[in-house]
Amino acid sequence: MWRCPRAPRCSRPSRASGLLARFPHIDLAAQKVGVFSKAAKLDTALRPGDRVEIYRPIIADPQTVPRRRLAGGGEDDEE
Repeated sequence: MWRCPRAPRCSRPSRASGLLARFPHIDLAAQKVGVFSKAAKLDTALRPGDRVEIYRPIIADPQTVPRRRLAGGGEDDEE
């Protein structure tokens, strides 16, 4: 858990965590962020215990994924 001496904004923990250095393709200006599954802006104030999330774009049509699984061609099949 990351601790900050004053009330941070959504962008600060993302940078302090090292996540952006590890995944340089993440662009906070272009990707949406949220707090506990609710969309938020980068300047949204955080409270102790808040979980900041960075959302990736959807790469598969959510309606076709179950059809592919049923057809036996899904990537998420259990082993």
